[in-house]
Amino acid sequence: MGSLWSEYRIGKSANLKDDRLAHSGSTDRKEHRSAFQRDFDRLLFSSPVRRLADKTQVFPLEPNDSVRTRLTHSHEVANLARSIGARLHHQKHRFNVQGSDVSITEVLAILQSIGLAHDLGNPPFGHQGEKAIANWFNARKSILDQIPIRLHNEFIKFEGNAQTFRILTRLQQGVGNAGLDLTCGTLAALIKYPVPCDRTGSMPENKKYGFFESEIDSMNLIWKNTGLTEGQRHPLAWIMEAADDIAYSVLDVEDAIKKGIISPDDVRFILKSDVREYSGDVCALLKADFGHVDERKPVSVSESREIKTSYLRTRLIDQLIDEAVKSYQSQEVQIKSCDGALGLLDDSKLCKRLKKIAREHAFSSVEVTRVEANGAGAISELMSFFWHAIKSREDENILDSRRSEKAAYGWSLLSENYKEVGSKAFDNATPGMRTYYECRLLTDMLAGMTDSFTMNLHQTLNSEGNLRGLEHENA
Repeated sequence: MGSLWSEYRIGKSANLKDDRLAHSGSTDRKEHRSAFQRDFDRLLFSSPVRRLADKTQVFPLEPNDSVRTRLTHSHEVANLARSIGARLHHQKHRFNVQGSDVSITEVLAILQSIGLAHDLGNPPFGHQGEKAIANWFNARKSILDQIPIRLHNEFIKFEGNAQTFRILTRLQQGVGNAGLDLTCGTLAALIKYPVPCDRTGSMPENKKYGFFESEIDSMNLIWKNTGLTEGQRHPLAWIMEAADDIAYSVLDVEDAIKKGIISPDDVRFILKSDVREYSGDVCALLKADFGHVDERKPVSVSESREIKTSYLRTRLIDQLIDEAVKSYQSQEVQIKSCDGALGLLDDSKLCKRLKKIAREHAFSSVEVTRVEANGAGAISELMSFFWHAIKSREDENILDSRRSEKAAYGWSLLSENYKEVGSKAFDNATPGMRTYYECRLLTDMLAGMTDSFTMNLHQTLNSEGNLRGLEHENA
């Protein structure tokens, strides 16, 4: 088996600790953790990770505490990514940097970090939140006309992946104005779509964009330090993407079971009927597993359901990890050369069918669509409120100068950290880019909000009458 990183490096030099975004070298010679282990710890204790506890995975504002949030989803993706990497290692797959083997501990630390961080930029209410932000800008041509046309898609096709990169490299307070100051290797592996918004295409690694113009300096430094270039996805990003696919396809279905929308027996029946040609014998294994449960006496309905759900999750995850590992091994040359590789589970019939089950029985449920619709409406009205706060200024050349009491109130509600970052960028921007950074401040605020905070703030502002007359401002 060839080496994973014979061409792509996780650091500029063989000393992996010297490859942080803002500075080189460890400040503590007694440090027992590797640079990549410290990346994971920095992420784990960061406020954006904590906020994921109140962000939607499938069921928004869910009172059932056994159903996943975006935080539990992210921890599970981190675990699954680590499992795929460990299985590759177990099968004698070598991880190599500049001709020397890299410790599997280093590799697994990176995989855990990017799994934990991959959804940090998702706005409240997940993909519906992304659409709500995009729709707000789509309805305001007068704002977009003040921004270079090549950057329009950053707003009318708002992308949570790019917001994740911005959070980690810009918005979090840290050393050298570099966010959490993570290693270039970890940040490179995090980028699923290593292209800007005006150069997206049809390949898996560039079908969307992965960073904003505001972070191009950080992206260039990462490319320089890792040997990658625009459009080249880091090899470990494929593993993280597969882990996310597994979580979406298996664990979102499990949440539908937890909610009583569908049963484990229903899922097994669908798979047995619809998926006949995927590799493995997972349906036969599940038949035997479920049979053992049915033969037990006495077993309550709830206990039987719980045990079957556990079997279902375990068998399906194991099968999909095996498929992802085999896909990685068969495509290693394409992955390393950035030449036509597919997502590791793109051809998986099992994964596709499970995703369809999730769409049909979870994402399209009345409960989910009702809350998402209310959330999207709240996001749109809050964007109008905060845009008024940002634009209504005494001096158009000074971002921190309010013209009305309502604008001052809205300005006071914006994150101090986001305002500091936004003001610094605004002050240094050319006249043609100032509106761009005003819009960045707006999206920073909205994307950083949690589901509950969004709805509670909207209710408060609405009851105060502060949302009236703003929805169509600048339309």
